[in-house]
Amino acid sequence: MAENPAGNGAQAADQMPSLNALAQYAKDISFENPNAPRSLTPQEGGPQISIQVNVNAKQLAETDFEVDLSLEGNAKIGDEVMFAFDLTYSGVFRVRNIPQDQLHPVIMIECPRLLFPFARQIVAEAVRNGGFPPLYIDPIDFVGLYRQKMEAEAAQNQAGAPQASNQPVN
Repeated sequence: MAENPAGNGAQAADQMPSLNALAQYAKDISFENPNAPRSLTPQEGGPQISIQVNVNAKQLAETDFEVDLSLEGNAKIGDEVMFAFDLTYSGVFRVRNIPQDQLHPVIMIECPRLLFPFARQIVAEAVRNGGFPPLYIDPIDFVGLYRQKMEAEAAQNQAGAPQASNQPVN
């Protein structure tokens, strides 16, 4: 039976990749019911619901990052807005022992994935408190959202890059 020095297990745990949520909070929330009470009466046909999702992050310290999950949406029947909401739900995360090439995806995919259930519940309750049935947003594919954002940034960088020239350089 092999013996390990007493501190070896603790040292190995310090080298393990970790992601910890230090804080979560509603940074900004808005709910509008601009046509109440008319919008609260039953109407024929269901509303058209539109939702936009955005993720942003900033580094606070060597291992700490603030991640903002923004959900913005509305429900309309025709051109009439029944309700509109805007939520920025944020968290501070501590990330340790993640390889540098994997850090950005962890921050932009895993952190918002952890925030989403709480943001979803806040939106559902705000809509319900506005007099409507709760709006439960479908799960979000944060991997797909991340890929989409990276492709858009790559295309923008490519479009903005100086064009190669066949002119000789002196």
